[in-house]
Amino acid sequence: MLVRNSYHSEILKFVDKPLVKVVSGIRRCGKSVLMRQIVDLLLENGVSKDHIIYINFESFDFDDIKTAKQLYDFVKKVADKTQRFYFFFDEIQEIDGWEKAINAFLVDFDADIYITGSNSKLLSGELATYLAGRYIELHIYTLSFNEYLQIKGLDANKANLRTEFEKYLKFGGFPIVHANSFDKETAYRVVYDIYSSVILRDAVQRYNIRDIELFERVVKYVFDNIGSKFSAKKVADYFKNQQRKLDLNTVYNYLNVLDSAFVTYRVPRYDIRGKEILKTNEKFFLSDPSLLYALSGYKETYISGVLENLVFLELKRREYKVYVGKLWDKEVDFVAEKAGDKIYVQVTYVMSEEETRKREFTSLKSIKDNYPKYVVSMDTLMGENIDGIKHIHIADFLLMDKY
Repeated sequence: MLVRNSYHSEILKFVDKPLVKVVSGIRRCGKSVLMRQIVDLLLENGVSKDHIIYINFESFDFDDIKTAKQLYDFVKKVADKTQRFYFFFDEIQEIDGWEKAINAFLVDFDADIYITGSNSKLLSGELATYLAGRYIELHIYTLSFNEYLQIKGLDANKANLRTEFEKYLKFGGFPIVHANSFDKETAYRVVYDIYSSVILRDAVQRYNIRDIELFERVVKYVFDNIGSKFSAKKVADYFKNQQRKLDLNTVYNYLNVLDSAFVTYRVPRYDIRGKEILKTNEKFFLSDPSLLYALSGYKETYISGVLENLVFLELKRREYKVYVGKLWDKEVDFVAEKAGDKIYVQVTYVMSEEETRKREFTSLKSIKDNYPKYVVSMDTLMGENIDGIKHIHIADFLLMDKY
Protein backbone atom coordinates (compact mmCIF):
# COMPACT_ATOMS: atom_id res chain seq x y z
CA MET A 1 0.00 0.00 0.00
CA LEU A 2 1.51 3.30 -1.12
CA VAL A 3 2.20 5.79 1.65
CA ARG A 4 1.61 9.19 0.08
CA ASN A 5 4.21 11.00 2.11
CA SER A 6 3.09 14.59 1.60
CA TYR A 7 -0.47 13.87 2.80
CA HIS A 8 0.62 11.39 5.44
CA SER A 9 3.13 13.72 7.05
CA GLU A 10 0.71 16.64 6.90
CA ILE A 11 -2.13 14.92 8.69
CA LEU A 12 0.23 13.40 11.27
CA LYS A 13 1.00 16.92 12.46
CA PHE A 14 -2.55 17.17 13.75
CA VAL A 15 -3.07 13.77 15.40
CA ASP A 16 -4.37 14.35 18.93
CA LYS A 17 -4.65 18.07 18.31
CA PRO A 18 -8.02 19.67 19.19
CA LEU A 19 -8.99 20.12 15.53
CA VAL A 20 -11.35 18.16 13.30
CA LYS A 21 -9.33 16.74 10.42
CA VAL A 22 -11.32 17.18 7.19
CA VAL A 23 -10.02 15.18 4.20
CA SER A 24 -11.64 16.07 0.87
CA GLY A 25 -11.28 14.96 -2.74
CA ILE A 26 -12.99 13.18 -5.61
CA ARG A 27 -14.15 9.62 -5.00
CA ARG A 28 -11.44 6.94 -5.22
CA CYS A 29 -8.56 9.41 -4.95
CA GLY A 30 -7.22 7.75 -1.80
CA LYS A 31 -9.03 9.37 1.15
CA SER A 32 -10.08 6.09 2.76
CA VAL A 33 -6.61 4.60 2.39
CA LEU A 34 -5.13 7.59 4.18
CA MET A 35 -7.67 7.15 7.00
CA ARG A 36 -6.82 3.45 7.36
CA GLN A 37 -3.12 4.27 7.47
CA ILE A 38 -3.75 6.68 10.35
CA VAL A 39 -5.75 3.98 12.13
CA ASP A 40 -2.87 1.51 11.66
CA LEU A 41 -0.44 4.06 13.06
CA LEU A 42 -2.61 4.61 16.14
CA LEU A 43 -2.75 0.85 16.73
CA GLU A 44 1.03 0.59 16.36
CA ASN A 45 1.39 3.35 18.95
CA GLY A 46 -0.64 1.45 21.51
CA VAL A 47 -4.16 2.83 21.05
CA SER A 48 -6.69 0.10 21.81
CA LYS A 49 -8.75 -1.09 18.86
CA ASP A 50 -11.84 -0.66 21.04
CA HIS A 51 -11.10 3.07 21.22
CA ILE A 52 -11.15 3.56 17.47
CA ILE A 53 -14.52 3.96 15.76
CA TYR A 54 -14.34 3.78 11.97
CA ILE A 55 -17.54 4.19 9.96
CA ASN A 56 -17.68 4.16 6.18
CA PHE A 57 -21.09 5.49 5.27
CA GLU A 58 -20.98 3.79 1.87
CA SER A 59 -20.90 0.39 3.59
CA PHE A 60 -24.11 -1.59 4.07
CA ASP A 61 -22.96 -2.26 7.62
CA PHE A 62 -24.02 1.29 8.47
CA ASP A 63 -26.86 1.70 6.00
CA ASP A 64 -29.38 2.22 8.78
CA ILE A 65 -27.58 5.39 9.93
CA LYS A 66 -29.15 8.21 7.93
CA THR A 67 -29.35 11.23 10.22
CA ALA A 68 -27.15 13.13 12.66
CA LYS A 69 -29.26 11.89 15.59
CA GLN A 70 -28.89 8.25 14.52
CA LEU A 71 -25.15 8.72 14.17
CA TYR A 72 -24.88 10.32 17.60
CA ASP A 73 -26.95 7.57 19.21
CA PHE A 74 -24.81 4.87 17.58
CA VAL A 75 -21.55 6.40 18.77
CA LYS A 76 -22.95 7.03 22.25
CA LYS A 77 -23.56 3.29 22.63
CA VAL A 78 -19.99 2.26 21.78
CA ALA A 79 -17.85 5.14 23.09
CA ASP A 80 -17.28 6.00 26.75
CA LYS A 81 -17.45 9.77 27.22
CA THR A 82 -14.89 9.63 30.03
CA GLN A 83 -12.12 8.07 27.92
CA ARG A 84 -10.11 9.10 24.85
CA PHE A 85 -11.55 7.88 21.53
CA TYR A 86 -10.72 8.30 17.86
CA PHE A 87 -13.60 8.82 15.43
CA PHE A 88 -13.21 8.22 11.68
CA PHE A 89 -16.21 9.06 9.51
CA ASP A 90 -15.73 8.22 5.83
CA GLU A 91 -17.93 9.99 3.23
CA ILE A 92 -19.71 11.92 5.96
CA GLN A 93 -21.86 13.87 3.48
CA GLU A 94 -24.10 10.79 3.21
CA ILE A 95 -25.55 11.68 6.63
CA ASP A 96 -28.30 14.27 6.78
CA GLY A 97 -27.33 17.08 9.14
CA TRP A 98 -23.95 15.51 9.93
CA GLU A 99 -22.57 18.92 10.94
CA LYS A 100 -24.65 18.83 14.12
CA ALA A 101 -23.32 15.40 15.05
CA ILE A 102 -19.69 16.44 14.61
CA ASN A 103 -20.25 19.51 16.76
CA ALA A 104 -21.93 17.39 19.43
CA PHE A 105 -19.02 14.92 19.47
CA LEU A 106 -16.65 17.82 20.10
CA VAL A 107 -18.75 19.03 22.99
CA ASP A 108 -19.68 15.71 24.61
CA PHE A 109 -16.70 13.39 24.01
CA ASP A 110 -12.95 13.33 24.52
CA ALA A 111 -12.40 12.51 20.87
CA ASP A 112 -9.93 13.06 18.03
CA ILE A 113 -12.12 13.35 14.94
CA TYR A 114 -11.37 12.64 11.27
CA ILE A 115 -13.89 13.00 8.44
CA THR A 116 -13.72 12.55 4.68
CA GLY A 117 -16.01 13.86 1.98
CA SER A 118 -16.39 13.98 -1.78
CA ASN A 119 -17.99 17.39 -1.96
CA SER A 120 -16.30 20.79 -1.95
CA LYS A 121 -19.26 22.28 -0.08
CA LEU A 122 -18.32 20.18 2.95
CA LEU A 123 -17.23 23.27 4.87
CA SER A 124 -19.47 25.87 3.30
CA GLY A 125 -22.48 25.40 5.55
CA GLU A 126 -23.16 24.95 9.22
CA LEU A 127 -19.94 23.06 9.97
CA ALA A 128 -17.83 26.10 9.18
CA THR A 129 -20.01 28.09 11.58
CA TYR A 130 -19.91 25.43 14.30
CA LEU A 131 -16.18 24.79 13.96
CA ALA A 132 -14.78 28.25 13.29
CA GLY A 133 -11.09 27.87 14.05
CA ARG A 134 -11.47 24.23 15.10
CA TYR A 135 -10.81 22.30 11.89
CA ILE A 136 -8.03 21.74 9.39
CA GLU A 137 -8.72 20.72 5.79
CA LEU A 138 -6.49 18.50 3.67
CA HIS A 139 -7.41 18.16 0.00
CA ILE A 140 -6.27 15.00 -1.76
CA TYR A 141 -5.61 14.73 -5.48
CA THR A 142 -5.13 11.66 -7.66
CA LEU A 143 -1.58 10.31 -8.03
CA SER A 144 1.17 12.69 -9.09
CA PHE A 145 3.76 11.50 -11.61
CA ASN A 146 6.18 10.93 -8.74
CA GLU A 147 3.60 8.85 -6.86
CA TYR A 148 2.89 6.91 -10.05
CA LEU A 149 6.58 5.96 -10.21
CA GLN A 150 6.50 4.95 -6.54
CA ILE A 151 3.43 2.73 -6.88
CA LYS A 152 5.10 1.04 -9.86
CA GLY A 153 8.26 0.52 -7.80
CA LEU A 154 10.38 2.64 -10.14
CA ASP A 155 13.36 4.81 -9.24
CA ALA A 156 13.05 8.25 -10.82
CA ASN A 157 16.83 8.35 -11.26
CA LYS A 158 16.92 5.07 -13.18
CA ALA A 159 13.58 4.80 -14.98
CA ASN A 160 13.01 5.91 -18.56
CA LEU A 161 11.03 8.98 -17.55
CA ARG A 162 9.82 9.80 -21.06
CA THR A 163 8.33 6.33 -21.52
CA GLU A 164 6.80 6.24 -18.06
CA PHE A 165 5.34 9.71 -18.46
CA GLU A 166 3.54 8.63 -21.64
CA LYS A 167 1.97 5.77 -19.67
CA TYR A 168 0.97 8.16 -16.90
CA LEU A 169 -0.42 10.55 -19.50
CA LYS A 170 -2.65 7.85 -20.99
CA PHE A 171 -3.75 6.12 -17.79
CA GLY A 172 -4.20 9.09 -15.44
CA GLY A 173 -3.71 9.05 -11.70
CA PHE A 174 -6.51 7.13 -9.98
CA PRO A 175 -4.69 4.82 -7.52
CA ILE A 176 -6.91 1.80 -8.25
CA VAL A 177 -5.77 1.76 -11.89
CA HIS A 178 -2.06 1.52 -11.09
CA ALA A 179 -2.37 -0.66 -8.00
CA ASN A 180 -3.95 -3.35 -10.20
CA SER A 181 -1.94 -2.91 -13.43
CA PHE A 182 -5.02 -2.78 -15.67
CA ASP A 183 -4.68 -2.63 -19.44
CA LYS A 184 -5.88 0.59 -21.02
CA GLU A 185 -9.35 -0.63 -21.97
CA THR A 186 -10.03 -2.01 -18.49
CA ALA A 187 -8.56 1.08 -16.84
CA TYR A 188 -10.92 3.38 -18.75
CA ARG A 189 -13.86 1.17 -17.83
CA VAL A 190 -12.91 1.38 -14.14
CA VAL A 191 -12.55 5.17 -14.38
CA TYR A 192 -15.87 5.42 -16.21
CA ASP A 193 -17.51 3.64 -13.28
CA ILE A 194 -15.92 6.20 -10.95
CA TYR A 195 -17.18 8.99 -13.21
CA SER A 196 -20.69 7.51 -13.28
CA SER A 197 -20.76 7.22 -9.49
CA VAL A 198 -19.59 10.81 -9.04
CA ILE A 199 -22.04 12.18 -11.59
CA LEU A 200 -24.98 10.18 -10.24
CA ARG A 201 -24.39 10.43 -6.49
CA ASP A 202 -22.46 13.66 -6.02
CA ALA A 203 -24.13 15.64 -8.79
CA VAL A 204 -27.49 14.42 -10.08
CA GLN A 205 -28.93 13.07 -6.83
CA ARG A 206 -27.36 15.54 -4.43
CA TYR A 207 -28.45 18.58 -6.43
CA ASN A 208 -31.72 17.13 -7.70
CA ILE A 209 -30.88 17.62 -11.39
CA ARG A 210 -33.95 16.73 -13.42
CA ASP A 211 -32.74 17.00 -17.01
CA ILE A 212 -29.95 14.44 -16.75
CA GLU A 213 -29.44 14.21 -20.51
CA LEU A 214 -28.86 17.97 -20.79
CA PHE A 215 -26.55 17.96 -17.78
CA GLU A 216 -24.45 15.19 -19.32
CA ARG A 217 -24.22 17.18 -22.56
CA VAL A 218 -22.85 20.14 -20.61
CA VAL A 219 -20.36 17.82 -18.90
CA LYS A 220 -19.23 16.57 -22.31
CA TYR A 221 -18.82 20.17 -23.53
CA VAL A 222 -16.69 21.07 -20.50
CA PHE A 223 -14.55 17.97 -20.93
CA ASP A 224 -14.01 18.66 -24.64
CA ASN A 225 -12.84 22.19 -23.79
CA ILE A 226 -10.36 21.40 -21.03
CA GLY A 227 -7.60 24.00 -21.10
CA SER A 228 -9.64 26.42 -23.21
CA LYS A 229 -11.09 29.68 -21.99
CA PHE A 230 -14.86 29.78 -21.93
CA SER A 231 -17.76 31.38 -20.10
CA ALA A 232 -21.27 30.36 -19.15
CA LYS A 233 -22.55 32.54 -22.00
CA LYS A 234 -20.35 30.68 -24.48
CA VAL A 235 -21.79 27.38 -23.25
CA ALA A 236 -25.35 28.69 -23.55
CA ASP A 237 -24.66 30.04 -27.06
CA TYR A 238 -23.21 26.69 -28.12
CA PHE A 239 -26.36 24.86 -27.08
CA LYS A 240 -28.51 27.51 -28.70
CA ASN A 241 -26.77 26.75 -31.97
CA GLN A 242 -27.55 23.07 -31.32
CA GLN A 243 -31.23 24.01 -31.02
CA ARG A 244 -31.20 23.35 -27.30
CA LYS A 245 -32.43 25.99 -24.90
CA LEU A 246 -30.14 26.45 -21.90
CA ASP A 247 -30.35 29.60 -19.79
CA LEU A 248 -27.33 31.16 -18.09
CA ASN A 249 -28.46 30.33 -14.55
CA THR A 250 -28.69 26.66 -15.43
CA VAL A 251 -25.20 26.73 -16.94
CA TYR A 252 -23.81 28.41 -13.81
CA ASN A 253 -25.55 25.82 -11.63
CA TYR A 254 -24.20 22.90 -13.67
CA LEU A 255 -20.65 24.28 -13.60
CA ASN A 256 -20.91 24.78 -9.85
CA VAL A 257 -22.13 21.20 -9.43
CA LEU A 258 -19.08 19.87 -11.28
CA ASP A 259 -16.81 21.95 -9.05
CA SER A 260 -18.62 20.77 -5.93
CA ALA A 261 -18.15 17.11 -6.84
CA PHE A 262 -14.44 17.71 -7.55
CA VAL A 263 -14.94 16.68 -11.16
CA THR A 264 -13.53 20.04 -12.27
CA TYR A 265 -11.42 22.85 -10.87
CA ARG A 266 -12.12 26.38 -11.98
CA VAL A 267 -9.11 28.62 -12.68
CA PRO A 268 -9.68 32.40 -12.79
CA ARG A 269 -7.79 34.74 -15.09
CA TYR A 270 -5.30 37.19 -13.61
CA ASP A 271 -4.22 40.50 -15.07
CA ILE A 272 -0.44 40.39 -14.53
CA ARG A 273 0.00 44.08 -15.20
CA GLY A 274 -2.98 45.32 -13.18
CA LYS A 275 -2.55 42.61 -10.51
CA GLU A 276 -6.24 41.85 -10.32
CA ILE A 277 -8.42 38.79 -10.83
CA LEU A 278 -10.68 38.97 -13.88
CA LYS A 279 -14.22 37.62 -13.89
CA THR A 280 -14.51 36.40 -17.48
CA ASN A 281 -13.15 33.56 -19.63
CA GLU A 282 -12.00 31.20 -16.90
CA LYS A 283 -10.45 27.83 -17.61
CA PHE A 284 -11.66 24.52 -16.25
CA PHE A 285 -9.48 21.49 -15.56
CA LEU A 286 -10.36 17.94 -14.56
CA SER A 287 -9.51 16.28 -11.27
CA ASP A 288 -7.87 13.61 -13.44
CA PRO A 289 -7.35 13.45 -17.23
CA SER A 290 -8.47 9.80 -17.33
CA LEU A 291 -12.04 11.04 -16.77
CA LEU A 292 -11.86 12.59 -20.24
CA TYR A 293 -10.57 9.36 -21.80
CA ALA A 294 -13.19 7.27 -20.01
CA LEU A 295 -15.95 9.48 -21.39
CA SER A 296 -14.64 10.19 -24.89
CA GLY A 297 -11.72 7.85 -25.50
CA TYR A 298 -8.05 8.76 -25.77
CA LYS A 299 -7.43 11.16 -28.66
CA GLU A 300 -4.24 12.90 -29.71
CA THR A 301 -6.22 16.10 -30.23
CA TYR A 302 -6.71 16.33 -26.47
CA ILE A 303 -3.02 16.30 -25.64
CA SER A 304 -2.36 20.05 -25.30
CA GLY A 305 -5.24 20.50 -22.86
CA VAL A 306 -4.28 17.36 -20.94
CA LEU A 307 -0.67 18.51 -20.53
CA GLU A 308 -1.94 21.81 -19.11
CA ASN A 309 -4.23 19.79 -16.84
CA LEU A 310 -1.32 17.76 -15.46
CA VAL A 311 0.78 20.87 -14.79
CA PHE A 312 -2.18 22.56 -13.10
CA LEU A 313 -2.75 19.57 -10.80
CA GLU A 314 0.94 19.45 -9.86
CA LEU A 315 0.91 23.13 -8.93
CA LYS A 316 -2.19 22.59 -6.79
CA ARG A 317 -0.61 19.58 -5.07
CA ARG A 318 2.24 21.87 -4.10
CA GLU A 319 -0.30 24.30 -2.62
CA TYR A 320 0.10 27.10 -5.14
CA LYS A 321 -2.74 29.49 -5.89
CA VAL A 322 -3.09 29.12 -9.64
CA TYR A 323 -4.36 31.61 -12.21
CA VAL A 324 -4.45 31.97 -15.98
CA GLY A 325 -2.31 35.00 -16.78
CA LYS A 326 -3.21 37.90 -19.04
CA LEU A 327 -0.68 40.55 -20.09
CA TRP A 328 -2.10 43.04 -22.58
CA ASP A 329 -3.05 40.88 -25.59
CA LYS A 330 -0.88 37.94 -24.52
CA GLU A 331 -1.75 34.91 -22.41
CA VAL A 332 0.34 32.97 -19.90
CA ASP A 333 -1.00 29.50 -19.15
CA PHE A 334 -0.30 29.66 -15.42
CA VAL A 335 0.64 32.25 -12.85
CA ALA A 336 1.22 30.37 -9.58
CA GLU A 337 1.73 32.02 -6.19
CA LYS A 338 2.71 30.66 -2.80
CA ALA A 339 4.03 32.35 0.34
CA GLY A 340 5.09 35.50 -1.51
CA ASP A 341 6.81 33.60 -4.31
CA LYS A 342 5.58 33.31 -7.87
CA ILE A 343 6.28 31.28 -11.01
CA TYR A 344 5.07 31.56 -14.59
CA VAL A 345 4.50 28.50 -16.78
CA GLN A 346 3.73 28.06 -20.47
CA VAL A 347 2.65 24.58 -21.53
CA THR A 348 2.70 23.27 -25.09
CA TYR A 349 2.86 19.88 -26.78
CA VAL A 350 5.96 20.34 -28.95
CA MET A 351 7.79 23.35 -30.36
CA SER A 352 8.93 21.93 -33.68
CA GLU A 353 7.86 25.07 -35.50
CA GLU A 354 9.51 28.43 -35.00
CA GLU A 355 6.12 30.16 -34.76
CA THR A 356 5.15 28.01 -31.75
CA ARG A 357 8.52 28.61 -30.10
CA LYS A 358 8.23 32.34 -30.60
CA ARG A 359 4.69 32.45 -29.20
CA GLU A 360 5.49 30.48 -26.04
CA PHE A 361 8.63 32.44 -25.18
CA THR A 362 7.32 35.88 -26.17
CA SER A 363 4.54 35.86 -23.58
CA LEU A 364 7.01 35.12 -20.79
CA LYS A 365 9.62 37.56 -22.08
CA SER A 366 7.00 40.31 -21.78
CA ILE A 367 6.86 39.84 -18.00
CA LYS A 368 9.40 42.19 -16.46
CA ASP A 369 10.16 40.62 -13.10
CA ASN A 370 12.70 38.12 -11.81
CA TYR A 371 10.42 35.25 -10.79
CA PRO A 372 11.11 31.82 -12.38
CA LYS A 373 9.65 31.28 -15.83
CA TYR A 374 9.23 27.93 -17.59
CA VAL A 375 8.19 26.61 -20.97
CA VAL A 376 7.07 23.01 -20.48
CA SER A 377 6.66 20.61 -23.40
CA MET A 378 7.13 17.03 -24.62
CA ASP A 379 9.90 17.86 -27.07
CA THR A 380 12.46 15.08 -27.43
CA LEU A 381 15.27 17.61 -27.43
CA MET A 382 15.10 20.67 -25.24
CA GLY A 383 16.05 24.00 -26.80
CA GLU A 384 18.35 26.45 -25.09
CA ASN A 385 17.10 28.69 -22.32
CA ILE A 386 16.27 32.21 -23.48
CA ASP A 387 16.49 35.30 -21.28
CA GLY A 388 16.43 33.14 -18.17
CA ILE A 389 13.31 31.27 -19.32
CA LYS A 390 13.84 27.54 -18.84
CA HIS A 391 12.63 25.06 -21.44
CA ILE A 392 12.00 21.73 -19.71
CA HIS A 393 10.37 18.39 -20.51
CA ILE A 394 7.09 17.97 -18.63
CA ALA A 395 8.26 14.74 -16.95
CA ASP A 396 11.24 16.59 -15.48
CA PHE A 397 9.08 19.56 -14.51
CA LEU A 398 6.62 17.35 -12.60
CA LEU A 399 9.50 15.77 -10.66
CA MET A 400 11.38 18.95 -9.75
CA ASP A 401 12.03 19.33 -6.02
CA LYS A 402 11.38 23.05 -6.15
CA TYR A 403 10.25 25.54 -8.77
